Amino acid sequence: MNGDFQILHEKIASSGRNVITAHTHPDGDAIGSCLGLKHFLTETCGKSATVILPDTLPENLSFLWEGENIIVASENPEAAYEAVAQADMIFMLDGNSFDRTAELEQTMRSAGAFKVLIDHHLDPHTDEFDIIFSSDVVSSTCEELYYLLLEQPQIQSDPAKLPAATARALMSGMTTDTNNFANSVFPRTLRMASELIAAGVDRDSILENIYNNYRENRYRLQGFLLDKIMKITPDGVAYIILDKETDRLFDVLEGETDGFVNIPLGIRKVCMSIFLHEDNGYFRISIRSRRHIMASDMAVKYFHGGGHPNAAGGKLWFKERDGQAPDICSKGDAAAYIEKITHEFLCGK
Repeated sequence: MNGDFQILHEKIASSGRNVITAHTHPDGDAIGSCLGLKHFLTETCGKSATVILPDTLPENLSFLWEGENIIVASENPEAAYEAVAQADMIFMLDGNSFDRTAELEQTMRSAGAFKVLIDHHLDPHTDEFDIIFSSDVVSSTCEELYYLLLEQPQIQSDPAKLPAATARALMSGMTTDTNNFANSVFPRTLRMASELIAAGVDRDSILENIYNNYRENRYRLQGFLLDKIMKITPDGVAYIILDKETDRLFDVLEGETDGFVNIPLGIRKVCMSIFLHEDNGYFRISIRSRRHIMASDMAVKYFHGGGHPNAAGGKLWFKERDGQAPDICSKGDAAAYIEKITHEFLCGK
């Protein structure tokens, strides 16, 4: 066991109360890694562990979180702040900084607990954490956590010793973040999947819950967006703008648009796909690109974001926030902005 693994083991052994958190609008990788770590701490280590997520959990992933005692900070801020204040250790998962935790950010930063980052995004904020386990050449935070847990002395590199709930959660999160092995797959990703299946994880059940359990609304919305809303620029950029009016029309739930951004890349002439989802004063941005185009550079330069080379995200503001001017004057300017900046990015003009 190397020094960092040993430090983590010792800190867990001496901890009393642990808090586990992740980024806003938690996806499968965030939820899977948080719950995977929670069950390891509680079942294997006999420790107290509380998962606190900033906001609403996606309904389509309810098979993962139903029955779990998760504090949603936007719904119960007092409980969230109290748990953080009492924590000996805080684990930040699937986000390179506490600024990914929205209203929890300052509480997390100021807490006196020992802080651990486990992530797979670029540019971890090293000054915020006491110890960091982060690599951008893994498929997901679930994969990073999987190999981290194998190094712990209780597991001794034997996946069968992981709690069943941990193994299931990690397989689920890795599956969603790779789009079922369609992107960001490395040799260790396939090794992880093979070892977890050998250890007893029911992958067929996970796939059924992730991909074959949506409401009809999602498919009605998907067809509408592809037929009526999607535009493709002469430079080969497909973009879809989902506004709140359409959200209401199709009764969209959190998480139901996951994966939509990937679909246009199936079109031969499309080299980049951008999905804009209206939120309060801004659009959430998801970007996917073919291998020779850096989606992460696009996210950093134009959308206050970041991510992986071919899968990234950020925000596009159309209202003033914290005294800063918006990126565009109104949400109606989003299409023109996308066409302008993608042409500039791809063509240098």
